[in-house]
Amino acid sequence: MAVQPQPTTGVQARGVLVEKTPLETYVPPAKPSLVGLSRAELADCIGQAGVPENQRKMRVQQLWHWIYVRGVRTFGEMTNVSKALRVELEKHFTIDRPEVVAEQISEDGTRKWLLRLPSGHAAERPHEVECVYIPETDRGTLCVSSQVGCTLNCSFCHTGTQRLVRNLTAGEIAGQVMIARDRLGDWIDRETPNGNRLVTNIVMMGMGEPLYNFDAVRDALAIVSDNEGIAISRRRITLSTSGVVPNIVRAGEEIGSMLAISLHAVRDDLRNELVPLNRKYPIAELLEACRNYPGLSNARRITFEYVMLKGVNDSLDDAKWLVKLLKGIPAKINLIPFNPWPGSSYQCSDWDQIEKFSEYIFNAGYSSPVRTPRGRDILAACGQLKSETEKLSARERQALRAMAMTD
Repeated sequence: MAVQPQPTTGVQARGVLVEKTPLETYVPPAKPSLVGLSRAELADCIGQAGVPENQRKMRVQQLWHWIYVRGVRTFGEMTNVSKALRVELEKHFTIDRPEVVAEQISEDGTRKWLLRLPSGHAAERPHEVECVYIPETDRGTLCVSSQVGCTLNCSFCHTGTQRLVRNLTAGEIAGQVMIARDRLGDWIDRETPNGNRLVTNIVMMGMGEPLYNFDAVRDALAIVSDNEGIAISRRRITLSTSGVVPNIVRAGEEIGSMLAISLHAVRDDLRNELVPLNRKYPIAELLEACRNYPGLSNARRITFEYVMLKGVNDSLDDAKWLVKLLKGIPAKINLIPFNPWPGSSYQCSDWDQIEKFSEYIFNAGYSSPVRTPRGRDILAACGQLKSETEKLSARERQALRAMAMTD
């Protein structure tokens, strides 16, 4: 049975809810998917299907290649696997990934997929998450979710207004990358003049706090970065956290990806409001963990994300304090114009103020790119993801487009 505490249950600090408790636990379907399993786990599964121990390593390599290099959807497509084994695997397992139930394509080419997750739990409403693909001239970035909902409740983030339903499994996380390759035709047989991949970069910046689903995120990213599988370099994978201090160094040791910190404020009193987790892990503790991040260097800088909120955190004094705080940390500061969503009380900083803020940081010796808002018209931009199945009214969509055009 799934655990269903009250939606407001969670960890509090000074009377403020800083972490939500999951409403449910994962229940596997009757025929579980092999997607997301390690090689050792795959060996156990095919052992259950009757494969002798001395053949398991070879069979695992075959399955691994078909699943993560070829991207097949059925066992019947695995032509170098014996028919008897394919039939036996079909009896007990699938190679399912999440199901695409809706696709939206922005005017700028950004794609957002609403994904339904397979589960053995007879929930009243199927579990769903969102995943976003952002095409650029030199790369294609996939924004991946780690939870249904979010553990945290950052006040400027649309996803933070949602309940935390449950953590995703490793298969559901890796499956988002596979779905993107499915939809884009980006598997090994894709015919292009230069053979370049469309999905080149992964950012764990979708729904959820990745470091509160540590094991599944670690295991999924091990599959995504495996050179004999999906093969996206760890240098092209960025894990973003709002500041789960105990797991930051561990992430460097066990995951080894690039790190991004959702900072957004330079004073504890303001960050307590914007990112309530700060009440548990204040700025000083967070930055100390960053200084100790394994492999930190000028070649492997930490990205500090800073959403620009008009009249809240965008003054030149804030810029000066930001530079002081990050002194000695190899860093890039990514300035994010606030992306509006229905019901938000914040506004995006004026563009000239963003430029002044960026210029000060740049003159202090830090890279300070301003992230170009992508997919605002389909609520696919940073901080806008929310998987609730109710649809926005036409009036709400029109209002969002109008806000995007004026920023």
